[in-house]
This record gives sequence, C-alpha cells and structure tokens, in this order.
Amino acid sequence: MFCNQCEQTAKGLGCTVMGVCGKKPDVAALQDLLLHAIKGLSLYANEGYRVGVKDPEVNVFTCEAIFSTLTNVNFDPERLQVLINRCSELTAQLKEKVAQAGGNVNFSDPSANFTPAVDLDALIKQGELAGMVTDQNADPDIQSLQQILVYGIKGVSAYADHAHILGQSDEKVYAFIYEGMAALTNKELTLDDWVTLVLKCGEINLRVMELLDAANTGTYGHPVPTPVPLGHKKGKCILISGHDLKDLEELLKQTEGKGIYVYTHGEMLPTHGYPELKKYKHFYGHFGTAWQNQKKEFAQFPGAILMTTNCIQEPQEAYAGNIFTTGLVAWPGVKHVKNSDFTPVIEKALAMPGFEADEDKGSVMVGFARNAVLGVADKVIEGVKSGAIKHFFLVGGCDGIKPGRSYYAEFVEKAPKDTVILTLACGKFRFFDKQLGDIGGIPRLLDIGQCNDAYSAVQIAVALAKAFDCGVNDLPLSLVLSWYEQKAVAILLTLLHLGIKNIRLGPSLPAFVSPNVLDVLVKNFDIKPITTVDEDLQAILNKN
Repeated sequence: MFCNQCEQTAKGLGCTVMGVCGKKPDVAALQDLLLHAIKGLSLYANEGYRVGVKDPEVNVFTCEAIFSTLTNVNFDPERLQVLINRCSELTAQLKEKVAQAGGNVNFSDPSANFTPAVDLDALIKQGELAGMVTDQNADPDIQSLQQILVYGIKGVSAYADHAHILGQSDEKVYAFIYEGMAALTNKELTLDDWVTLVLKCGEINLRVMELLDAANTGTYGHPVPTPVPLGHKKGKCILISGHDLKDLEELLKQTEGKGIYVYTHGEMLPTHGYPELKKYKHFYGHFGTAWQNQKKEFAQFPGAILMTTNCIQEPQEAYAGNIFTTGLVAWPGVKHVKNSDFTPVIEKALAMPGFEADEDKGSVMVGFARNAVLGVADKVIEGVKSGAIKHFFLVGGCDGIKPGRSYYAEFVEKAPKDTVILTLACGKFRFFDKQLGDIGGIPRLLDIGQCNDAYSAVQIAVALAKAFDCGVNDLPLSLVLSWYEQKAVAILLTLLHLGIKNIRLGPSLPAFVSPNVLDVLVKNFDIKPITTVDEDLQAILNKN
C-alpha cells in the first residue's frame, strides 16, 4: 500500500505497511480500486454532460463513493466491495445512455473498461495492481498537482454529500468532479493545465460551501451565540460526534421523552447554536474534546456513542462495544445504523448506567457564524478604528494526535489581549475552553463552527474588507491553520482561488506537495510553514 493523503502520514512521506490512522493494506487497495472505478465512470459522465446526459443517481453515488475514501471514514472491506460493484453497474448503464445520445464511449484507459472481480480476495489484488489513481509515471510536479486535485475533490465530494442530504446541490459541482477525475487519464495536459484544474477545484469548493451553508441555515436557522455546558446531568446519555446535522436532528426526535440526554463531541459542538436543534430540552451539553484524548474519553462515557462522519482515530477498535456508525461511516466490529433508525443506539443507552450525578464543569460559547458576527459588525469596525482591536487571527482547521499540535493552543494563549481569535473546525479543541475575556463586549474567542462552516469565515472576511474599503489581504487578519485530511485541502484551495495570502500552515506541510509546487505556492501566495509561536506572532504583528 501507499497512502500520503493525511498530515500524519508515516515519516512525513507516506504509509507503506499500515496507515498511521489504522487503515490496513486490504482497505487501502480497495479504496484505490474504488477511485480507479470512479475514474472510469467519470470519463462517461464527463462526456455525458457534453451531450446532455445527466444522471442524478450517478451524481449522488459518485460523491458518496469518493467521500468513503477520506481518512477514517470507511475501513470495512465488504462495504467497499459493494461500492465498487455498484460503480461498475452504474458505469455500464451510463455508457449505454451516452452512446444513445451520440456521445463518445470509446475510451482506451483501463479504468473505462474495468470489471470487478467476483470475490473479495481477487478484488483486493485488482486494487493492488491498480495502485494510486494518479499517474505514477508522470513528471513529479504533475504527480503532485494530480494528488492535490484528487484530495481536493475528496473534500468537495464530502461537502457536496452533506449539502445533498439537506436538499442542496448544483450540477456544475458534479460536472467538475467528473472533469477532474477524467483528466487523470489525459497524459497530454501540461503543468499549467493542472494548476488551472487545482485552482478551479478551489472555486468549485467555494460553491459547495455556499450550498452547505444554505442547507444548514435554511433547515435549522442561523446559529446564535449560545452557552454550552461542559458538565453533565444525572441520567442516561448518548454522545454524538461527526458533522451530520440531519443525523443529529433525527436522534433528537427519536430520543425525545425517553429520559436520555444527548451530548455532542468533536465537530458537533457548534450545533448547539442552531435554533431548530437547541429547542430540544434533552439536547444538553458537550462531552470531551476531540482527537488527542478521544480514546480515553470514549472509554469513560457511560452511554452509547454515535459516529456520523470521519472523527475517530484507530477505528478498528470498537472500544467497549458501545459505538455505532451511520451513513458512509463503516469499520469492522462497529455496529452500523441503517435508514436513520436509531433504535439500537437508544436501546444501548438505556441499558448502560449513564451519569450517576450532575456535574458542573463550566461552559463555552458557540454560535458566532457569519450572521452573528456581522450583526455586531459596527462594534467590530469601531473597535478596529479606535485601536481597541489591533488584529484578528483565524486559528482553526483539523486536529490530530501527532506531536506539534500544541502550537495552536500556545498561539491563542500568547496572542495579545487587544486581538480577536476567530476559530472553526476540530482544531479549536486544543483551546476552545480558554477564557480570553472580551473587547468592548465582543468575546476575544469567536467559534464560527465546524469545518463545514468555512463559508461563514470567508463571508466575515469579505464583509470586513468591504467595510474598510480594502482587499482581504489588506485587513489586520492572519490565518494560522492546521490540517489533517482532505476537506482541509479543499478549503485551502478555496483560499488560494480567492487570492488570500500569508497563510501559516502546520503542523507540517503536505507530503504530496513537491518542492517545485511548494515554491510556486510560496512565491504566488506567500504560504508559510508554522515555526514557533513567538517567532510567528512577532513576524505577523510587526508586519502590521
């Protein structure tokens, strides 16, 4: 196997024996084969869009299948086998439709004529032979750009799937996914062509993030500032982690009146700010942090645990057997909930001891998405003009267990008291409970939401730039980002598409970025690796 798609990849180069995340070689081979099959499907789908053939079933499947290959989503060989076989079926059907519409169906790439083996062992061998979906014989810099594109498309597919679940989609998003995946078969594309595709991926991801924002806020209302207890109430309990708001809503409906408190974990924390979710009285608080202490926290939780997306490390361990997954998430030994019927989760929670007594551990504030922040824009603008607010930092992104991520908590702690910290995604769990005070009534730590809410951060920056009649790069705003997996890649590409510069990125730079590609990013966008907190703060604040 070879996998280098996440920040924690072995030796900073690539996992070749077993994934640092726990992914085994057979799963890696099947994920590679699934992407190989999707590449073939994309050839016909891309041609189909040219001749007016659009298949909604193929669109939804493609995003789900690509999403399944993200870090820590699907480690179940049998479920990957089902996806590969379904991809083959849909490819054959689409090929016939495209041919009937007069489109070209004579593609020579092996992926276009892929037939999956019947048994799982043979399928794994096919995956080993297929290898990575990118061209391993291409120039190293083209290989690097191809990998950036594929990982960006993985992020786009994940966000598009979340948006689709709540009824939001856009044909041009699907068209780009097919365009990008089909391009991997074209050996004539130049370095400039691949750069163009990579930046277009960022443009499309901005549209996807807009769709997801509309889906979330249109369904559950705009988040409002809300205190979230970190303690717990005596009684039965369920912990929900991940990103899927629809799953949370269904869980809240099905647990209502059953004497079960629902707690959030990880990226579900910001959901307490949505009006249509916070109305449930048994939706109580937040338990634990995220990655770095997750294994210990899950073992201590006295109720059932529901995982809705890729927010768990070492997924091959079922902990105490009280973990359930939903949607695309699948790991061997962990029970999967189908059709949003959370009866097994509820029964497990009722059978477990729950919390023996109330405990008060304070609270944190959430709900500072774009509407909330822009609602007090006049105070923010006045704070900047008066000198009370000297600088804004967006400190956010992914969390992980690799050493070096303590940088972000230290950065927030050392940021001067006349600065404001905007944060989003699970990286904030290094510092989300820090009491930083306020500036003129504006909290110094503003939780914008999940990584899914990156659109809010972009809109806040754009609105501030408009208010000060300047570009985003001219604002007293610095981005200090952490990354872990492929949704972070898509967001970074969006920032590059928007021309945002001076981004500090860590804990380490992506292994799939070649030296020459990195040099281009540094020269054109002034991307910098994080160094030490003191050095970075001094460089940022002295520059401004």
